[in-house]
This record gives sequence, C-alpha cells and structure tokens, in this order.
Amino acid sequence: MQGDPKLIETLNALLADELAAINQYIVHAEMCEDWGYGKLHESFEKRAIQEMRHAEKLIGRILFLGGTPIVSKLSSIHIGKDVPKQIENDRAAEESAIKAYNDAIVLAAEVRDHATRDLLIEILNDEDRHIDELEELLDQIEQMTLPIFLSTQVE
Repeated sequence: MQGDPKLIETLNALLADELAAINQYIVHAEMCEDWGYGKLHESFEKRAIQEMRHAEKLIGRILFLGGTPIVSKLSSIHIGKDVPKQIENDRAAEESAIKAYNDAIVLAAEVRDHATRDLLIEILNDEDRHIDELEELLDQIEQMTLPIFLSTQVE
C-alpha cells in the first residue's frame, strides 16, 4: 500500500523522537543505577522499553505505507545532571511528544488513514501515562524534599 508522503514524513519525525527518548531514558536509568537509585533505574528502563515498542510500531507502519524508516536521525537528547533535572527533561520530552502525536493524529484523519490514526492514538495514550508518572515524581520531590524522595528510591 502506498501511503501519503506527508504522513510518512511525519511518522519518521515521530520515529526520530522515539529513538531519542529511548537513548535519554536509558542514560538516565543507568545514571540512577550508578547512584544507587534502583527504583528510579527500573522506572526509567521500563519507560525506555515502552518507547522501543513505539519505535517498532512506527517502523512497521512506515514500511506498510511503502516508506523507508529513517533510523539514523535522532531528535535532541537532554541528559540531566541530577535526578530532578532528569525528570524535568523527560517531562519536557513527553510534552513535546504529546503535541507531535496530536498533530500527527489530525494529519492522519485529514488524509483518511484511520488505521494509522488509531495506532497514533494508542501511542499517545502511553505518552499521556508517561507524563503523568513524571509529574507525579516531580510532585513527590516537591512535597517530600529531594533527600527524602531519593531515600525512597534506594532498593
């Protein structure tokens, strides 16, 4: 099947975002592991795996639509020097992803590709969950103070 070229281009832009998110989450996960924050490591690693699944779905859809997945281009990666900055950077990336997915959903509907639209909605729901989890962590830091919060992240 030959898909809409603009939609394929948009899917590749989303793929670049997902590939960057995977790297950012993995680096943050390993930094937290190095600092002894096993629970945060596990949380970030789990989110990286979810982003890998998103990338896999996007690659599959791009191929189905007759496009070529571009995996050599990544969006910007922002590594935090400490846990609060990591979470803030991850939240900002998720916020950007939510906007991009919403825009892509509109485009998919405009070109009448409802199967792609449904796939994008499915991924968007995961991204909504991710930002909610990150905002929850930021709220906990604010309410508990950073030292107490970090003490809860040691396994």
